[in-house]
Amino acid sequence: MNFQRSAGVLLHPSSLPGPFGIGTLGREARNFIDFLAGAGVGLWQILPLGPTGYGDSPYQCLSAFAGNLYFIDPDELAALGLLSPEEAAACRTPNTGRIDFGRLFLEKNRLIDRAWENFKAGSGLGGGSEAASGTGGKIGAGNPDLAAEFATFSQQKAFWLDDFALFSAIKESRNFSSWDRWPASLRKREEKTLADFRRANADRMQRHKFAQFLFYGQWGALRAYANERRVRIIGDIPIFAAYDSADTWAHPELFLLDESGKPEKVAGVPPDYFTETGQLWGNPLYDWKANEKEGYAWWISRIRASLELVDILRIDHFRGFVDYWAVPAGDDTAAAGRWEKGPGLALFEAIEAELGDLPIIAEDLGFMTSEVQELRTRLGFPGMKILQFAFEPEGDNADYPYNYERNAVVYTGTHDNNTCMGWIGEAAPAAARRGLGFVGGRRAAFAWNMIKAAWASPACIAIAPVQDLLGLGSEARMNYPGRQDGYWTWRMKEALPPSIARRLRSLAQAYFRSAT
Repeated sequence: MNFQRSAGVLLHPSSLPGPFGIGTLGREARNFIDFLAGAGVGLWQILPLGPTGYGDSPYQCLSAFAGNLYFIDPDELAALGLLSPEEAAACRTPNTGRIDFGRLFLEKNRLIDRAWENFKAGSGLGGGSEAASGTGGKIGAGNPDLAAEFATFSQQKAFWLDDFALFSAIKESRNFSSWDRWPASLRKREEKTLADFRRANADRMQRHKFAQFLFYGQWGALRAYANERRVRIIGDIPIFAAYDSADTWAHPELFLLDESGKPEKVAGVPPDYFTETGQLWGNPLYDWKANEKEGYAWWISRIRASLELVDILRIDHFRGFVDYWAVPAGDDTAAAGRWEKGPGLALFEAIEAELGDLPIIAEDLGFMTSEVQELRTRLGFPGMKILQFAFEPEGDNADYPYNYERNAVVYTGTHDNNTCMGWIGEAAPAAARRGLGFVGGRRAAFAWNMIKAAWASPACIAIAPVQDLLGLGSEARMNYPGRQDGYWTWRMKEALPPSIARRLRSLAQAYFRSAT
């Protein structure tokens, strides 16, 4: 795909400001889109939108298809008549600049439970009561089409929604334990056991479907709002599915699992820029022969579903489609892994045969073989450049902007990197001198000078994390690869000021990246 020269901002919805403990898909998200439109910035890049599990990483989701109910906005539910204004207001909490995921898990699930009971009471589906709704059973009665919309949504998404709702309900009933710890009849999806569970837990399964209906409704409205303002959304999917996910549980034949359902090998990467012993992700690996035998149907459905949510899709760890690092299950580090062959071009030919030209960005960072670059070039996907990486080694290298090809996406840094101000404060003296020497100016202006260098580059797309727009340091870092805890929690405390929009608009116009 031939991407136009453009610019974007990287900000996960979780990091939006607002009063609900986490960024949501309501007013603050629309305000951010208005900011981008006013700044002439046509791209909003996000991280994966799926429901997070243990560790809260958006790259280890409970489903490759479902949305994260944390992002559902209470005020939007009140506007639909699914909550009273008082119930929505009760969810408000001071914005500390950090997400308390433990508290959020409890409070957001209680909120969706209340919306579900109110919906049933108002829609005539049964199961609600005046006492449960606290409003005489009238909430939701003002939107009689909602029940029909929910039924249509459930039918349209049945490919993944039924399994996700079943998986979620079982997980709740088993104290949220990983599916490999469930009784054998549930682990192995024995037909009678699942049928009995469905009958006994039909209402709970419907509630999980309803939460997805709410998420998809709010996200769809937000995306339409963005597109109307000439802002396109860049989504993100990890190459691997999480082990504790509805996908792995429902489709074990597509993964390298033993007879008990345990991974034979797990995913990771060898020692690299971030870690001395490699990164041990722990995801199960695909049985690519089994996927090929099914015509890559699961992957086609996954890409189709993702492109129904976003305009452009970044695929994390593109190298893994050519060869991937397979680590023996049970190892403490990724050091003893080995490279094994992926599906290569055949997978993407199957996807393109179904979906046509793919608006995909390939995350091709780290050591790339000629086969990886050949595949990316053959598919026409732009690769990624990280401007911070240019200054780490001494001498000329491919990460300096004058070496970029046009079909590339340059970032000042990503969610995995330090912020620009954090980087300049912690870099080795020689690397810091190279960075300052290249972008020019004072150390205090380093973040914006990096943005300017990225915007001026030949790359068709230039993106900066919102932390760099704000000139924040390491305290605002989103993630640190190889570390398990304490990340993904950063939030903006308030909306971006108009002065930053004016500054971005000036750069977008000067370097021909303006969306308006």
